[in-house]
Amino acid sequence: MPELGLLVFLLRDKPQAEYLLAKLYTSEVREMDEVQTGSLRFVSPQEERRLGEKIASTRFLDEDGVPVFVSLYLDQRGELYELDCWKVDDTPLRRIPAF
Repeated sequence: MPELGLLVFLLRDKPQAEYLLAKLYTSEVREMDEVQTGSLRFVSPQEERRLGEKIASTRFLDEDGVPVFVSLYLDQRGELYELDCWKVDDTPLRRIPAF
């Protein structure tokens, strides 16, 4: 899963990194759309989850040279909520680079 390296990169220097990195390896995720953007939603048994704070962001160039912007969000309880990848031309993401 190439997203794992990206998530580790995004979390590496955050105050809650140890806690969130430990959860990564047992987290269930779902793709957020069918267009293959690389965006993921973290599954949780908690009900009524909602978007909380953005804790990290980065950007990279896809294989075709198109910029990709990435943001990692927590929910209102401080748990992993969403990895949002946005390719500026809205085409499918070709590859997440090694981080």
